[in-house]
Amino acid sequence: MTYFRLYIDPGTGSMLFAILIGLLGVARFAFKGLWVKIRFLFSGGKAKDTSDQSIPLAVFSDDKRYWSVFEPILKELDKRGVDCVYMTASEDDPGLKSEMEHVKAECIGPGNKAFAKLNFLKANMLLSTTPGVDVYQWKRSKDVKYYIHIPHSPAEMTTYRMFGIDYYDAILCSGQFQIDDTRDLEEVRKLKAKELVLTGSPFMDEKAAKFAARKAEAEASSEKDTATRTVLLAPSWGPSAILSRFGADFIRDLLKTGYHVIVRPHPQSFTSEKELMDKLMAEFPDSEQLEWNRDTDNFDALNRSDILISDFSGVIFDFSLVFDKPVICADTKFDDSPYDAWWLKRLPWGLSVIPRLGAKLTEENRSDLKKMIDDCLEDESFTESRHQVRDEAWAFQGEGTKRVCDYLVNKYEELNKKESEEKEEAGKK
Repeated sequence: MTYFRLYIDPGTGSMLFAILIGLLGVARFAFKGLWVKIRFLFSGGKAKDTSDQSIPLAVFSDDKRYWSVFEPILKELDKRGVDCVYMTASEDDPGLKSEMEHVKAECIGPGNKAFAKLNFLKANMLLSTTPGVDVYQWKRSKDVKYYIHIPHSPAEMTTYRMFGIDYYDAILCSGQFQIDDTRDLEEVRKLKAKELVLTGSPFMDEKAAKFAARKAEAEASSEKDTATRTVLLAPSWGPSAILSRFGADFIRDLLKTGYHVIVRPHPQSFTSEKELMDKLMAEFPDSEQLEWNRDTDNFDALNRSDILISDFSGVIFDFSLVFDKPVICADTKFDDSPYDAWWLKRLPWGLSVIPRLGAKLTEENRSDLKKMIDDCLEDESFTESRHQVRDEAWAFQGEGTKRVCDYLVNKYEELNKKESEEKEEAGKK
């Protein structure tokens, strides 16, 4: 018996999904119109349609690991009495257990199930860390007035997959370089200018406060560092990342140092590179010297480590700017062709500042990884430059949550005022 396997490329898949969404949309609104008429007739002409009220602010998270980005924002909005709906694609998102009077949390399902819901969403504003709105399956809803993007780390916008932020209305930026790069992308691609707001980073502020508190507790209890140094390997994912480029050989090199090793792959690796992850985890199982870390929150792994080895992952900035520790970044011959960086024909900001944060690992100097780790940890010259990069990447330190919430509240009022003026103007005609 012969079996045939049907392959649908992402572009075609997206087109088919868009057609399906369109058909569902027509059916949905036709059914809704019929249902309203039926209710109207049975109520003697008094019933009103209240089944599809607009949400003041919707917040969408495509993964539970981004709860740490949204939690401080939602807590502050809750204190201010702002009604929000937190929509997550993860059934075990910690946000689903939060108890805030003005925040309703709900799981809208993974993948296309979530996008199908979002494509018909009715809200004044939507805030999300997820790039790619209106590019593939996730389409802009005609009933959402304003789409706002907030990065999940103070990395640049140019290392999103192509067109990742093109169709947002506004971006809340942690540093001026994000504004500059976004404006350059808009110019080279002839895009409509977005609203770019320098707010700082609530995510980084919270992590810094937690680290300061943990450090104070350790000093008060006279805790001492362990004699063995801990090295954290936390790469990005994809063909240009460390584990794809160097694989098992790199982990062997790390183990030869004799140091304790924490391997924390990017969560997307377990989906997009599952075969590679399964192979590496089988070859290098957990032991006294090596541990695989898949915690939702990376705080513990970062806090326990003395030095980070990475590539172009945004975790570089969490580690060096919040925990004030050195990094080693592998030269993986970054291929910018899938990313927005390709359009700018220059090294992404994050990669350009790596020499100021720590050492650069190449094939040539990889032979003595232990010496490189030791030199980085003992070289004080990186400290001042790390602080300089911190100021560039992380504006208004400690004020991010307030500034983000101020913006959201003001934007909500602005949109409502504009809508009222438009209705008033239409009524005069």
